Amino acid sequence: GLFDDGDEVSLEDKKDGSTAVVLTDKGKNKALTYKINEIVIPNMTKWDKKWRIILFDIPEKHKKARDALVRVLKKMECYQFQKSVFVHPFECKKEIDFVTNFFRAGPYVSFIIAEEIDKASKLRTHFKI
Repeated sequence: GLFDDGDEVSLEDKKDGSTAVVLTDKGKNKALTYKINEIVIPNMTKWDKKWRIILFDIPEKHKKARDALVRVLKKMECYQFQKSVFVHPFECKKEIDFVTNFFRAGPYVSFIIAEEIDKASKLRTHFKI
């Protein structure tokens, strides 16, 4: 299972006699890692014709976080428009915020919603919209 190690959860006795299972910091990290690997951007029932653009400029000293962010964005099916620019047609602000916060990359990432983008036909083909 997700929490096979004993140090990822702790048991706390409650005043009412019940016992609560609580995630430790290690368990919370593992749960977040599990969630980051499962995150997807849901399709919109009707596309609003807006492009979500994720740009980042993450310093070399945070290369591991940058590389991991790129992997997760690709896994989320964001289109790599340029080296550090990704595009997605569907609402994904909360998913991007979660991923950005997970990698502690908030100060280096911008999220833009655009109505027009050149090369849109390439994007429409990629996303089948």
